[in-house]
Amino acid sequence: MQFRRLACGAVFSALLLTFFGSRTAAHANDVPTGMKPVPSRPLEQYRLRLHHLHTGEDIDVVYKIGNEYVPSGIAKLNSFLRDHRTGDVADYDPKEFDVLHTLLARLGRPNNVIDIVCGYRTPWSNNFLRGRSANTGVAKNSQHVLARAIDIRVPGITTAKLRQTALSLHAGGVGYYPVSQFVHVDVGPVRQWTYGTAHND
Repeated sequence: MQFRRLACGAVFSALLLTFFGSRTAAHANDVPTGMKPVPSRPLEQYRLRLHHLHTGEDIDVVYKIGNEYVPSGIAKLNSFLRDHRTGDVADYDPKEFDVLHTLLARLGRPNNVIDIVCGYRTPWSNNFLRGRSANTGVAKNSQHVLARAIDIRVPGITTAKLRQTALSLHAGGVGYYPVSQFVHVDVGPVRQWTYGTAHND
């Protein structure tokens, strides 16, 4: 008799587990109406399109995704901006690339090509340029030698407007060269000058 009670109790317990277990599983699979998973937003890609006026080379490269710099993209830009006289490559401060990207966005030309007048300069090239004339506009301790400066033009944008937009970023030095028609931008101390004044690049 006791054995039968135990058997009946076991069967009853099994039935309870089956009932409540199935209800729990059913509720676990319930998806509230209108509550759909929100897809993750793709990270922003930072792209630069450059044309080098001395080498004739072009580059179209993603150098940053979200908040992370892309090593392969940075390496390509470093090579592209090499000293065109010596072929030497330097590791650019990547914030300089952010300045170019932000500058185009501020101009309302995010997909525009930037013409590169001068990128990295070795000390030899810098001294060579300084030695050509007593008034070259080339500084002895140029930010170009530190791979923190680029001289640029933006097709379709006047040099004066390019200068004013660069100044609005407050990102570093901005040099205005109206005769040669280019603007110097660097990520050194915030300052400004026009070619021929006491402040050179």
